[in-house]
Amino acid sequence: MSDNQLVQLALKNPDDYLYLIEKYESKLTRYIHRTVRVMQEDAEDLLQDIFIKVYRNLNGFNQNLKFSSWIYRIAHNEILNYAYKKGKYSDFIQTDISDSDETSIIDKMPGTEDSNADFEAKQSHEKILSALMELPIKYREALVLRFFEDKSYNEISDILRKPDGTVATLINRAKRKFEKIAEKHQLKELLWL
Repeated sequence: MSDNQLVQLALKNPDDYLYLIEKYESKLTRYIHRTVRVMQEDAEDLLQDIFIKVYRNLNGFNQNLKFSSWIYRIAHNEILNYAYKKGKYSDFIQTDISDSDETSIIDKMPGTEDSNADFEAKQSHEKILSALMELPIKYREALVLRFFEDKSYNEISDILRKPDGTVATLINRAKRKFEKIAEKHQLKELLWL
């Protein structure tokens, strides 16, 4: 079923909201972990807050818009709220990333498809995640949305509520900044940007 069909089901019967949760739960969990360093419990709380806000505002969702952009915009806002509450944008403590999160990030990088179980690949993942976390959140989030979440420039524009041209500039600047950080961490050979 399409997102719009699932929204219609959920609007008619609140029990059917579970289908939207099932569809977006793992995607949004990865998005949270890739955007901010949080403990697993905090990520679960953030996810719950996102789904509560989506549920409360589902009647106001404009069916002419793309639901995935709308839900990611809500996630983006909740992540920023969390960051403001903590008083920081980076340097969150992350003590628990499941193996599925590790491999999903590595899967997105060319040349690493066959080495997920390899110790070297896991070390590379840690370095890449660490390098990503050195970026200011606005750049980090732009890269995560574009390269890990496979969002188009238009979708990113909807999520971040920035014009397309601003999104393009943001991504280009983020790529340049990440390249410098990647060089510092000796990750140049793994750059996928």
